[in-house]
Amino acid sequence: MIDVSLRLAWRNLWRYKRRTWLTVGAMIFSNALLVFSVSLQFGSYDMMINNTLQVFTGHIQVQHDGYQQDPKMRRVVPDIVAMADGLRSALGSNEVAARGAGFALVSSTDRSYGLQILGVEPGFESNVSTIPGLVKQGRYLNNDSYDEIVIGSVLARNLKVALGDEITFLGSGRDDSFAAGVAKIVGIFETGSADIDRNMAQVSLAYFQDSFAMEGSGHSIVLRAENIEGVPALRTRAKDQVAGNDKLVVLDWETLQPGLKQAIQADMTSAWFMYSVLIVLVAFSVLNTQLMSVLERTREFGTMMALGLKPSRLARLVMTETAMMAGLGLAIGVLTGFIITYYLSVVGFSYPGMEEMAARFNLPDRMYPSVSMLSLVLGPGIVALGCLLAAVYPALRLYVLLPIEAMRAV
Repeated sequence: MIDVSLRLAWRNLWRYKRRTWLTVGAMIFSNALLVFSVSLQFGSYDMMINNTLQVFTGHIQVQHDGYQQDPKMRRVVPDIVAMADGLRSALGSNEVAARGAGFALVSSTDRSYGLQILGVEPGFESNVSTIPGLVKQGRYLNNDSYDEIVIGSVLARNLKVALGDEITFLGSGRDDSFAAGVAKIVGIFETGSADIDRNMAQVSLAYFQDSFAMEGSGHSIVLRAENIEGVPALRTRAKDQVAGNDKLVVLDWETLQPGLKQAIQADMTSAWFMYSVLIVLVAFSVLNTQLMSVLERTREFGTMMALGLKPSRLARLVMTETAMMAGLGLAIGVLTGFIITYYLSVVGFSYPGMEEMAARFNLPDRMYPSVSMLSLVLGPGIVALGCLLAAVYPALRLYVLLPIEAMRAV
């Protein structure tokens, strides 16, 4: 009986081939578009997260418990260089770097500004941050650097200083003593972010520790994962390595950069609002097709009911026809979307002006859609569900259909 119903539904579906193909074509187009759009959206999020985190934050940081909420100088990671070396050895990765952070008043001959001074490991900082690669004038710090400093381009302009000039900084050390020093400018970086270029300077970690009375300690150990998917596993391994010190915590990027996650959620919400409009339009197309199909077969349905066929059987027949259309649109649409998206995930996708902008900010010049099972079935699955729901109304009309009146219909 089921086989007969399926054959009957398939036959009815192709009574009007043009109308059926128009409806299925709308499904195919919407499904292919959703597969590409969602994959591109996920890929852009991965790129946005990586590009934001690799400038400074990193994917994971080891900190003193409470430092993220209230970054006081006394909340330190003790013997930070040795701990960073231990993490590099245990994780089998050089994408680990120790840092110290302090606030100071920096002065040149003419002006003074407040900013954050970072103590970094020059040999490893480039593995977790893009700032070493963004030095536009001079050079970055090296392992022999001691009383040298690199600053942002906006700060250099504000202080009216250039390469080779000396600047003086004055702050508060870990033991509440005065932290003071004179450093020579060896490099000026430009990240494209005015806040970073205005409010950050970097010195070697050894010089920072001596100037701020850190006694071999620091404030964070930054780790970078190969990709976003690898962050949970890396965080677990890092937690295992610092488990013996209950004063330390391992924080991932969602905790370090909560605003980034909120921005992604806001963008996803607005994008799905637009996707919903597309899905509703396809659903109304199916509603129109199935309603016309039911109205055109009123006499046929009336005759079948007069012969003893129940309205529920006819309703299931209409739903079966809709399911077949949705399945056909789903299969062809997902396949088409997958082919297009997979190709672009290999060769990349760019738009006019993207390469120039990427070169300026040291970012990738192409976007790569992220193909996954979720991106393949999420949008098309919702389209198929919407199409089935749209067919409920035409199917329910059969329950109030009177056989005698139906057979008299023209």
